[in-house]
Amino acid sequence: MNSTEAAENRGDWPRRLRALARRGWKVLRVNWHLGVTAFGGPPVHFKIFNEKFVQKSKWVDEQVFQEIFSISQSLSGPASTKMLYCINLLHGGFMAALFSFLLWSLPGAIGMFGLSIGVSSIDENLPRIVYALLSGLNSATVGVIALAAVELSEKAITDPLTRIIVFVTAAAGMLYNALWYFPVLMLVSGLATLVNDYRWIHRPLGALVKRLKRKKATHPEVGPQNATTARSSHELEARSELPVSEDEANKNDRPSGSSAENEPRIVPQELRFNMSWKTGTVIIVAFFLSFIVAMVLRSVLPAPGPPILYRLFSNMYLAGTIIFGGGPVVIPLLREYVVAEGWVSARDFLIGLALIQAFPGPNFNIAVFLGSLTAINAGHSSVAGALIAWVAIFSPGLILVHGTMGLWSAARNRRWVKSVLRGINAGAVGLIYTAVYRIFMVGYIDQGFQAGRSLGDDPWWVVITATSYVGGRYFKLNAPSAIVLGGLMGLIRYGVVNA
Repeated sequence: MNSTEAAENRGDWPRRLRALARRGWKVLRVNWHLGVTAFGGPPVHFKIFNEKFVQKSKWVDEQVFQEIFSISQSLSGPASTKMLYCINLLHGGFMAALFSFLLWSLPGAIGMFGLSIGVSSIDENLPRIVYALLSGLNSATVGVIALAAVELSEKAITDPLTRIIVFVTAAAGMLYNALWYFPVLMLVSGLATLVNDYRWIHRPLGALVKRLKRKKATHPEVGPQNATTARSSHELEARSELPVSEDEANKNDRPSGSSAENEPRIVPQELRFNMSWKTGTVIIVAFFLSFIVAMVLRSVLPAPGPPILYRLFSNMYLAGTIIFGGGPVVIPLLREYVVAEGWVSARDFLIGLALIQAFPGPNFNIAVFLGSLTAINAGHSSVAGALIAWVAIFSPGLILVHGTMGLWSAARNRRWVKSVLRGINAGAVGLIYTAVYRIFMVGYIDQGFQAGRSLGDDPWWVVITATSYVGGRYFKLNAPSAIVLGGLMGLIRYGVVNA
């Protein structure tokens, strides 16, 4: 670079800074309130995003919005956070996406951090009125998540197969739990719709049925009716031997679905993500290499093993990598990564579970609460624990979706991609029903059973669950109001029982 070019580049800095400031102000103006007003979990978040970015600001159109929705649902990590990140990534680039994520996540994260400090200083046994309040909040949360599952099912179920996938993944998730299990269920769901849409089983079965009918026709039983049937079979065989046009042959090889779904998608230039599939692949590969290194280091470090803050990082990194289905699924599963390790008590976990439902923004912010308590209980800085957990649990989903957006520009018109995503979406919805079951089984807490018991042990908690579901489903009761109402009903129970 010669001296003239260097001088021109130096002269460009003020202009670039002004352009960056304008983009930052635009992102702030559109996104600033979402992190403090978006209550209710992913289903409500998606509705808010559609109104904000499709209908009002028109940053994306409806079809791009649905494509981003499919990508967000099909990858691990926080679904609504990934969707917000991708919308801002398309509109303003990486810095805009990162800024929008901070605006979205930090308010709730800071709130959960402050609550973790308060929870760490309370006695082992809380007043019973507090347990009643928390149990009421948990009961209402179950109803809210159940409603989310039903509403997402209405979009994910497009045919009998996806209905079966939702049911099977929900049932399978209730029956068994392991770190590798949910990703496998999602993969099988995607393969099931792929096989079905491309008729990979239909053709062999059809050929087998045809062969059996032909064999039966060559050995007819005596009788005029069978003779007629044999003649009809020979006529059908003769027709099948007639030449078939090239268009008809190609039509038979196409996957099932409407012609509109098979049409190539023409995306306006302003809605395209300017990153090659090669760069996207490099990002994804680099992430998985970092994941392998993190897991291997944890297992090979000599006794007494890696420090607890590193184990906290690796557990949260693992959770953010393998958990599909977003916030409703991550909350009960984090119990395995934190409570089972002995870092946080079951009571404190359930307190965090009840509190995160009343907070705006992503449910993944519960990791800040758990990370802070883990550090405090181990004698480390609460700020360090909260920051480590926050970075570790959000990073996998954001990195993967960033790389996938590069691949998506090249793969978005592939029919097999659409088929796989359809099955993965259905599988993700099924796992939300699993989350409903798991929270239901530990939502009732009291002095005698701080690790949680089934809400079904007391009909009052079931009534609260039903109230929050019916209120949201039929009376437009929003999630924050439903959860507050559940807490009040818990207090009413306490007043009646202890009167």
